[in-house]
Amino acid sequence: MFRPHSRDPHPCRSAAPPHPTPDRRDHLRLPIPPQLPTTLGHDAVGTSPEHGETILEALPRVGCVFADDRHWWWIVPSGSHIGITWPPSTTYAIGARMGDPSWTATRPRPGASHPRLLHSPMDGSPYTPPIPLYFLTCRLTGSSPRWSLGATD
Repeated sequence: MFRPHSRDPHPCRSAAPPHPTPDRRDHLRLPIPPQLPTTLGHDAVGTSPEHGETILEALPRVGCVFADDRHWWWIVPSGSHIGITWPPSTTYAIGARMGDPSWTATRPRPGASHPRLLHSPMDGSPYTPPIPLYFLTCRLTGSSPRWSLGATD
């Protein structure tokens, strides 16, 4: 007897990624200029505006930097948080997706600004090297650098 094929109500699912990340599709992402390739993916490190100018002047190479009324956002390669602990005064945004910034509210706070591209690199790479940025943010915030060799997340 011939039975028509029906879809399996429990299709085979691929294995879950080893380190699931929260679903962030509903959050806005910092827009990298289209002429800059993001072949390494990209995350963002948020620092206080007070430290932004110092960091910009101190680092020998700076990638894309965005600014809003609360943070300066430094574009770094994806995974720049793995194995290190960024200082508590910084904010790490996976995929450069902002969790609850002032500019995503339905009605923006008075005086809130949208992130704007403050610096664009001349050499074609949107990335600020994460290790010098990490050590500089640690120094500026008085935090001791902390990392774990062989860490996977």
